[in-house]
Amino acid sequence: MTLALDPSALRRLAAGRWVVLVSGTNGKTTTSHMLAAALGSLGPVAHNALGSNMADGAVAALAERLDAQRAVLEIDELHLASVARCCDPSAIVLLNLSRDQLDRATEVRRTAASIAGVLSELPETTVLANADDPMTVWAAENAAGPVEWVAAGSKWRADSLSCPRCGRLLVETKARWSCDCGLAQPQPVWWLDGELACHLDSSIPLSLGLPGEVNRANALMALAAAGRARVPLRQAGDAIAQVRQVAGRYATITRGRHVIRLLLAKNPAGWSAMLSMLGTARPLIIAVNARDADGRDTSWLWDVDFAALDPRPIAASGERAADVGVRLSYAGIDHHTEPDPLAALGRLPAGDVDLVANYTAFYSLRQRLAAGE
Repeated sequence: MTLALDPSALRRLAAGRWVVLVSGTNGKTTTSHMLAAALGSLGPVAHNALGSNMADGAVAALAERLDAQRAVLEIDELHLASVARCCDPSAIVLLNLSRDQLDRATEVRRTAASIAGVLSELPETTVLANADDPMTVWAAENAAGPVEWVAAGSKWRADSLSCPRCGRLLVETKARWSCDCGLAQPQPVWWLDGELACHLDSSIPLSLGLPGEVNRANALMALAAAGRARVPLRQAGDAIAQVRQVAGRYATITRGRHVIRLLLAKNPAGWSAMLSMLGTARPLIIAVNARDADGRDTSWLWDVDFAALDPRPIAASGERAADVGVRLSYAGIDHHTEPDPLAALGRLPAGDVDLVANYTAFYSLRQRLAAGE
């Protein structure tokens, strides 16, 4: 409504602030929460913490904290170009680009091309980009402003087997990718060495309150951006370590005889990272919806390596429980199918349970649990 009445509202609200936009297919919410925690160690921060990541959400976050000189705005990758043109950000954190919501986002290269276009128009904006992801590198390589390459350890390559610049197959040698056309994995200025976050001239321990190597990668991106905002690195690292859940993700909730850990995964790349977080033999519920916010197309389930799951009690759930169940059957995974996640929970052994859901399934379940169902 605000933008309908005043199309210049975002530009006016962003003026005079140090604004960083966090975008990419996976990790936006977690990285923006980590970065907001780091910047919060210096003073008030405007942040769309509830995940409203289009222009109206950015306007609301900035309007709510008029006292904040710094802002961290999570922005949907399809809306990054339009939002960046409106607010001339000091920095953009570009995490990764992969398939997601194919009925809405179409082909990944088109999204990367749109982002490349706006980065070429922003000479005053520093880009902190994932050096491991070919699609992200192609989008950022001709940015008008400075680029800081961050090697966050991303291993997902299924959406960029061919070069986004010329179409040839990418070659990977000694864990670095390249193409005959000249597009190649850049040398990073930030990288991970075990539990150390390393910069060209320093390193600090990077402790985490969240599980998984993917969150260590998110933390490194947040730390690099905090450095651009002149937050002392150890101070930023300490603040990042205090983030223990993100909009309900990774939270544990006790319900009767079960302790549920809530996790979110919405596409093949996200599930690739999620598989390493799931405890061995820990019962699992997989809840998938296919509403507008999720994407109506569930074909992405066939690109998830469910066969890598260790044997355990598993439930296929959500509004598209049948789709999940068919996929698990083809992967040779024993399971039961129950559309209601809480009813599915009742058929699992007592104790710890992991529940992995996509967007609307996740938030619907959180509401039900909060209401005491």
